[in-house]
Order: sequence, then structure tokens, then C-alpha cells
Amino acid sequence: MIEVKNIKKSFDGVEILKGISTTFEKGKTSLVIGQSGSGKTVFLKSLLGLFTPEEGSIFFDGKEYEKLSTAEKRHLRTEMGMVFQGSALFDSMTVSENVMFPLRMFTNQSVSEMQDRVDFVLKRVNLVDAHHKFPAETSGGMQKRVAIARAIVMNPKYLFCDEPNSGLDPKTAIVIDNLIQEITDEYNITTVINTHDMNSVMEIGEKIVFLKDGYKAWEGTNKEIFKTNNESVSDFVYSSDLFKKVRQVYLRELEG
Repeated sequence: MIEVKNIKKSFDGVEILKGISTTFEKGKTSLVIGQSGSGKTVFLKSLLGLFTPEEGSIFFDGKEYEKLSTAEKRHLRTEMGMVFQGSALFDSMTVSENVMFPLRMFTNQSVSEMQDRVDFVLKRVNLVDAHHKFPAETSGGMQKRVAIARAIVMNPKYLFCDEPNSGLDPKTAIVIDNLIQEITDEYNITTVINTHDMNSVMEIGEKIVFLKDGYKAWEGTNKEIFKTNNESVSDFVYSSDLFKKVRQVYLRELEG
């Protein structure tokens, strides 16, 4: 579980995060949404420890991050998995080598032990025959799955994803969404996803935090977002005619 209590963050005198508080639970996919400039990226980087808030606190399973020792912070980072927007794979490494990289950096496992773990996570993301391919030889969807395999190879407690569906076609995006949710449930991970993808919001948004101008403007589930009267949320989520129609159908079914 991650607890965020009243965090504030500024750059060059401009306040970006303005007292955000929320909780992300284990075993749930939590989505952070909002327009560009709403503070999503700064918020995610604050959770990762890349930015230090001027005010407020972030707790990981009850332990306040800023009160941890250097060694404890280093250990906590090994418990975090990250899926970057562009996958961030090493072009000169094979799929297997990319996934093994965190194990080489942060463990003392033998090559055999590392390879067993790599084989396991690649099988888990349905890439059993891709070990010796290079990223340039794989599709965008495969690269995302490699990135997810690398993110979970250390068996993390916390998984962070930055626009995991960016650049993917709708069908592949659904596959990635389902994979992230399955892994979250299966390993009881605390998962936080920054996204603009409204399909993700509707499909896997077990908790949704909506940021606007650095504030938490709304939070709830993908069921509750259909019924919200929050005008800012409605304007953002239902900006397209398609989603407006979907919402109308859903509300009529509820009334029926």
C-alpha cells in the first residue's frame, strides 16, 4: 500500500502539486488521469523518489520514505518496478538480456538462477520464443510486454506505469491492460498507472485519481466515474461523442 499525505511540489516558484492526498491499495490497478500539465508526471516521479516534495509525506506499507535511511531507500527501490512510456529497452541487448538487466544490477544470483527467472517472467507475458530477438525485431506490443517482464523480474511490491498504451493500436492496448491487471491481482502488487487512455479507465480503473491544475479534483472507481456529477471529470473523460453515448447507455441500464 502507498499512502500519500498532502504532498506539495514546486519548480522555480511555480507550485505543481498542491496538497494531494490519496491511497493506493495492494492488488488493485490505480489510474492517475488528467490533462497535460495537471501534475501527473511530477506526481508519479514523487512516488518513485525522483522528486522530493517540499511538504507532505509518502508512506510505503506504513514507512515514511523521507525517514528511511539511505540503505533502506536503496532497498525500497529494488521493490519497485517501472514500465516507461517508450518501453526504454536497450537496443543493443536481446530481449532476454534486457529483462535480466535488473537482476545483474541488484542481485547476486548466478547466471543460471537469473536465466530461470527471466524464462519465468517471459513466459508469464507470453513471450516464450522471443529471448534472442533484439527490440528492433519486435512489435510495439511485444516491446511493452518485454518492459513489463523487466519491471516484474525482481518480484516488486510496487509497479509504476507511465502511459503503458502509448503508441499501441486499440486491440494491443487491451492486451497490455489485461496483462497489467492480471499481474497486479496474481502477485498482490500495488500498481499505479499514469494514462490518457479512456479505455484503460473504463476497463481496469479499480481506483481512479483525477488531477486538475495540481489538485486532486476527484477519485473513485470506473463504475463511479459514469455517475459522477463532477463537471471537470465529465468534460475530460467524456470529451468524445462516443464516450458520451457509452455513458448514456450505462446510466439508462442503471435506471432500468
